[in-house]
Amino acid sequence: MNSKISFRDVVKTFPLKGATFTALDGVSLDIADQEFVTVVGPSGCGKSTLLSMAAGLQEPDSGRVLVDGTPVSGPGPDRGVIFQQYALFPWLTVRQNVEFGLRLASVPTAERRRRTDQAIGLVGLSDFADALPKTLSGGMKQRCAIARAYAVDPQVLLMDEPFGALDALTRVQLQDQLLGTWSQEKRTVLFITHDVDEAVYLASRVVVMAAKPGRIHRVIDVDLPYPRTEEIRLSPEFRHIRNEVWTSVYHQEAAPPRAA
Repeated sequence: MNSKISFRDVVKTFPLKGATFTALDGVSLDIADQEFVTVVGPSGCGKSTLLSMAAGLQEPDSGRVLVDGTPVSGPGPDRGVIFQQYALFPWLTVRQNVEFGLRLASVPTAERRRRTDQAIGLVGLSDFADALPKTLSGGMKQRCAIARAYAVDPQVLLMDEPFGALDALTRVQLQDQLLGTWSQEKRTVLFITHDVDEAVYLASRVVVMAAKPGRIHRVIDVDLPYPRTEEIRLSPEFRHIRNEVWTSVYHQEAAPPRAA
């Protein structure tokens, strides 16, 4: 497998009430170029920490995180990061928010406009390009945040529960929107979620993590065709994989003691 993102025996700890909390304990994982991988697990299993290290926002205590075989040493334009919070500038329009990163990169005006309009079109916000965030629904704000990430043309999208605050219908609609955009652009996606159905519906592989300490419990292949549809979501095959992931998340055994 040609790995786009690699985690090599990654360990990350944090001080907690005079003790040490192990967020990640020897995590190794390879994500292929253009692969869509979701990560699911109980609270405290290190999902967001894993993504933050791929983004260059945190460093491992030991082990390595690599993108294209190069150790991650900080944030970079090759990786777009999307969080649950929309983080839009309220005084800027949709277009101005989307082109913000391109302005920072001193992209020429004509090219900046072309890439901004393309990204806005991909997420279906062309009719709202001149609207301020306060006039948008929650789902539209998140689509704006996704367009902003796409505009800088990253090779990797790192998404930390981007749909977690949305209502169920909007969440399903944005899942389909995201998969439609991914099928056109074919980025490598690492997507964190608490929702088992979402994890299965989006991904080609689901990484199930366990807590105390944070570690990979199982990696489950999702052998369902793209494009994903409502029929697939309601199929026995989807239900079987969903139940397998659910059982892996919520019926985990305690970690064995580490060797001295």
